[in-house]
Amino acid sequence: MNISRENLSELELCIKVDIEEKDYIENVNKQLKDYQKKATVPGFRKGMAPMGLIQRMYKAAIVGDAVQNELNTSLFKYIDDEKLHILGMPMSNDAKTGEVDFAKQQDFTFYFDVAIAPEFDIDWSKVDVKYNQIKVTSKEVENEISNVTNRYGKFETPEAVGAGDIMYGKLVELDKKGNVKEGGASTFVSLNLQNLKDPELLSLFEGKKAEEKIVFNLYKAFPVADIERALHIDTDAAKKFKADVELTLSGISRIIPHAVDADLFKLVFPDQKIKDADAFTKAMKKEFEKANAEQSDYLFVNQVRKALVENFDKPLPENFLKHWFATRGEKDMTPETIEADWAEKYLPSLKWELIESKLEAIQPVEPTGNQIVDYVKDILRRNEMAERDRQGANDHSGETKEQAEERLEKAARSIAAERQNVQQIVDRLYAENLAKLFKAQLNPQVEKVSAKEFAERAQN
Repeated sequence: MNISRENLSELELCIKVDIEEKDYIENVNKQLKDYQKKATVPGFRKGMAPMGLIQRMYKAAIVGDAVQNELNTSLFKYIDDEKLHILGMPMSNDAKTGEVDFAKQQDFTFYFDVAIAPEFDIDWSKVDVKYNQIKVTSKEVENEISNVTNRYGKFETPEAVGAGDIMYGKLVELDKKGNVKEGGASTFVSLNLQNLKDPELLSLFEGKKAEEKIVFNLYKAFPVADIERALHIDTDAAKKFKADVELTLSGISRIIPHAVDADLFKLVFPDQKIKDADAFTKAMKKEFEKANAEQSDYLFVNQVRKALVENFDKPLPENFLKHWFATRGEKDMTPETIEADWAEKYLPSLKWELIESKLEAIQPVEPTGNQIVDYVKDILRRNEMAERDRQGANDHSGETKEQAEERLEKAARSIAAERQNVQQIVDRLYAENLAKLFKAQLNPQVEKVSAKEFAERAQN
């Protein structure tokens, strides 16, 4: 076995692998003997066929497998031993290798083209990104408390429609003359008057009872999102739906908000001891800020990532990489589509992979198995606490703290074992790890912005 390489350019080289018969023949002979013992050949008892016949029947295939295994093992061992930081995977140079005949050849020579990652360091001084922090207003906290009291409130069924009620019934589309439109929208809907766009339109609905009909313009009365949901159509279609409709009222629901009391405090914050409304408001604001912090981290990570990719100015062996992508056998990857998407999709992705390897050297960012399990376990624990509080139970079947922890650990590991179950958690932890690393490296200036300003910056 002999491996050598030839530098084709600064970032490309050709690896030559010479495999001699002595490198693989022992393995081949062992397999041939196994075949001889097990082979059933017409005219011979099982295991009694001559070795010469077994060789003629199977040797070429066995040599092919043995040589391929030796080739793969030695090639990647060489890459590791030589500390070659390759891009993509080695590509067989069939033109240099030529025809290979495993039946006739004893010695083999293979050639592989390889792309090498450029050497670089991250220049954090070029990354000028501020940390956008969303200001939480008292009005937003009040609205969230209102949402919470409704969420934990009770439903009643009044006889007549009032402000903020939910109406149920059959909705049909009308034509310009006010008749039911043939082939028009016709479906059972629920419409929440809390979402009414114009308060003056409330008079159209207020006081109406079951079986009464209400004619109104759906687009003028309700947001596009409500129209999408009611008619089961997409956003574009909902924006174009300007016809009047007729609703035959079949039922009414009214939410009686939960009182802001000790019972609500325990329902919303089961693991905290909230004593009064002021403490509850502060806790709600803290949760609001926590949710906003996740959005701020996400935007910060995306902005820093974009800046790092844009600042990456090292040349890459792009022709090699385009060819490598095209040979991966994926249906949507043709030379034409790769070329068309190269600058916007493939090249930034490659640059980020290189940057990510440098980040990993500073601080691991890929979530560990224990991180994922701990996250799942925390979710399970909080869900159990909320369920116990709702049912008024004190514990879980008399378990000790250690038994409960062991049970949660087992359940969390079972859930985390299937990647598709926890992909969102993995993505969130990855973003959290990146945010921590970026903050440590950049110590960014914090800029407080309104929710509207934040949304605008997140779209850029």
